[in-house]
Amino acid sequence: MKHFTPENFHNCHLGLLLGRAALLKDKIIDTHMEPHGITVAQFKVLINMAQFGVDTPAELCRNLSLDSGSMTRMLDRLEQKDLLARKRSEQDRRQVQLVLTAEGQRLADMLPYIGAQALNQLAGALEPGELKTLEHILTKILVAAGDAMTIQRIGGK
Repeated sequence: MKHFTPENFHNCHLGLLLGRAALLKDKIIDTHMEPHGITVAQFKVLINMAQFGVDTPAELCRNLSLDSGSMTRMLDRLEQKDLLARKRSEQDRRQVQLVLTAEGQRLADMLPYIGAQALNQLAGALEPGELKTLEHILTKILVAAGDAMTIQRIGGK
């Protein structure tokens, strides 16, 4: 269904609102993660590893839409903070597997609590039904656009 035309596009704020909401979410998470010494970008790596079982740099690159150079630098910083380690895959020595260190696992165990606080701050103005509707609409948009991570997540429900 086409909602927008060149004539009415100037009245469209959907892209702006989605972008601003994503930026605000990241800013809020950054604030909540600051006491733990990590950034929102590092939070996203750790939450992907802990919550979704992602254990390779390539899969993280796909999930987070980062290039391999940026991911390498991110993983270097997380390794320097003793939150993760790189190990050679036992199945394929050419591949690197990522594992959380004891400190990384301790922080990963806290991420759902920290993330819940941050998202409550972001979505606190919404009623429960509104939040459910928003999640439904965003999921519908992402699935229709072919977002693999969303499709995989809802397929697992």
